[in-house]
Parts: sequence; C-alpha cells; structure tokens
Amino acid sequence: MQSPLPVRDGVNATRLRLPDEGPWDTAMDYMMHRWGHIDPQGIEDRFDAGEIVGAEGIPLDRATPLRNHTFIWYYRTLPPEVRIPVELSILHQDEHLLVVDKPHFLPTTPGGTYIQESALVRLRNQLNLPDLIPMHRLDRMTAGVLLLSTNPQTRGKYQVLFEKRQVQKEYECVSAAEPTPGYPAVEFPVVVRNRMTKSRSYLLAEVVDGEPNAETRIERLRTFDGPAPKAPDAGTPPDSALRRALYRLEPHSGKTHQLRVHMASLGLGIVNDAFYPDLLAKAPDDYSKPLQLLARGIRFVDPITGEPVEYRSGLELSEDC
Repeated sequence: MQSPLPVRDGVNATRLRLPDEGPWDTAMDYMMHRWGHIDPQGIEDRFDAGEIVGAEGIPLDRATPLRNHTFIWYYRTLPPEVRIPVELSILHQDEHLLVVDKPHFLPTTPGGTYIQESALVRLRNQLNLPDLIPMHRLDRMTAGVLLLSTNPQTRGKYQVLFEKRQVQKEYECVSAAEPTPGYPAVEFPVVVRNRMTKSRSYLLAEVVDGEPNAETRIERLRTFDGPAPKAPDAGTPPDSALRRALYRLEPHSGKTHQLRVHMASLGLGIVNDAFYPDLLAKAPDDYSKPLQLLARGIRFVDPITGEPVEYRSGLELSEDC
C-alpha cells in the first residue's frame, strides 16, 4: 500500500493498522493505548499539528473516529545515533540501478537501533534518491555487493529476477583450512543441502528434519601461508589457532544465515562469527574483527538491455583478523 507521506530524512513514514473494534472511540484513543505511557503529550501534539494522516493524506485530529480509517501514517521520532565508522562505495549507477559495496557492520535497511545508520537511509540522503529500494539484503555483519533499484517504473523487472532465482550470487569467506576436531574431512568442492528454519523470536537459524530448502556449493580457493598451528590463548576461539583458507560459496537458495550455517555444519565456522557454531555473549562491535564473509559478485541478464552484467566487490577479506 502506497504511503501518502513522502520519505523524510531518508526514512519512510510508519504505517499503523487500526483495529476494527475495541473500547476506543477515536484513533487518538488507540494510539494513547499503545504508546501513551511513553509520550502522551507528543501524541496529542502530532494530532494537533496534522502530522498523522489517513490513506488519502487527510490529517486526523483528536476527535477522528476509529472506524473512519483502517490505516494511518506518521513519522517516527528518531533517536540520535552514533555514526558507524564505515563508508559505502558506489560500484555502478544508472537510471535504473545503484550498485554499492556495503561494508561490514552497516545494516542494509533501517531496523531496531539502526535507522539513519543503515545503507538505505545513508544512500537516500547522500544521493537524494528517496525512491531507492534494495533488491535483496545482506546481513549487517556481511560486506559486499548490494543491488538497489532507483526507478519505481522498472523495479518490478528486477524483482522478478530475484523471485525466479535468475540472479547468481558468489560469496567468499575465511575459515580454518581443516574442520574442527570431531568433524569428518571434507572433499572440495562440496554441496551442502538441508532444511533450515528461522523464527523472528530467535536469533539463530536452525537445521530441521524434512525436505531440503537450502543449498550451497562450497569450494576451497586457497590456503593462506601462515605459522604452524599452536594452542590458542585462553578465551580465544579455537579456529584462530589453525591455518586458514579462503572459500567460494555459491548459494542456490536464500535462507537467513544460510552460508554461516552451512560452513559451521562442516566444522568450518567463519572467522569472527559470533552466532555459529556457538552463540557468543553479546558484546560491542569490534571494528577490527569483522565477520570474514563477503558478497563477492552478482550476475544476471539485465531485463532492460537484455545483456549479461556482473558486478564485483572491491573489498578484501583477511586471514589475520
């Protein structure tokens, strides 16, 4: 449903569905029920200023009956954010697409504590492109090639490519050269298939019984030269004591955390992964130790020109993090 309010400061207006019935006479009564304990004066001020609108963009007031609207829109009050000390690089821009190198630690879209400090909002403000929309998503801790649509008129053509899995993605990661003790040896290239699920209420994706819905081809590209393995220091993850290798990952599906789960399932958890194979205690971001996972490239046949295109990241992973 199209918002009647334009993007402001790079952020979309928030849409709220009003209940069909209940003990509330007005839209303001319902909002007071939801958020009045936080900022009742702020809610009243927004209604008085006409900053809360219905589907036609018509401002609501304190007396607007609840039944008059199914959806209403308003701008959230954004809390101050500390700037994440990373920068985006533009790889390609035309009248239809924007392709960027997203750094580690920067989320793709606004959410939670990251609103202005997201790739989407930064780019909307930096390039004055309020209609910018990402065509896919990279985890906050994953860096690399991110494709965004700049043109609402042609956006659907690119969305179809992703829906029909006509976009080929290539990732790279750094992990131990050999599996963790207790895991069998791996003969590369290998294809990992399983069934994955993830609920919104739980941080981790899980492997469950059933028909596979996640598939990744994994190839070891090279082993880094380095010192012979040594015993890790106290509190140091075991994989930091092992010789490391660079891997190419080619997902044939797009489940949340798929690549991280599939590497961990081989006993090859990605360097600096705080989720897999073990969930570590939450700690402040350490910008010197990014997750060693990179969206290296993306290729497809452009639906506008009919020509094959490929975009590749200029970022590099490190075996020393």
